[in-house]
Amino acid sequence: MSHVKAGGTSKNNRDSQGQRLGVKLFGGQKVSNGQVIVRQVGLTKRAGEGTMLGRDYTIHAAKDGIVTFKSRKVRLFSGKSVRRTEVTVQ
Repeated sequence: MSHVKAGGTSKNNRDSQGQRLGVKLFGGQKVSNGQVIVRQVGLTKRAGEGTMLGRDYTIHAAKDGIVTFKSRKVRLFSGKSVRRTEVTVQ
């Protein structure tokens, strides 16, 4: 027979890695074509002029320039108007 008592099971030992989301380049910074500006889940920030939206809602620069952020009113499907941040490259 064993002389060591049975150890309990642990239930909280799983943890996932962070997704490294957020704004990668801020307003006024230089950006080159194809560079990631914002990584996000869902459309919290909108892609404006000079940017392109990836399949996972990542906003990339479509041309070389300077990043700008501005607040803009957007109409939702329900008809409600809300403010959203628009990312552009000029």
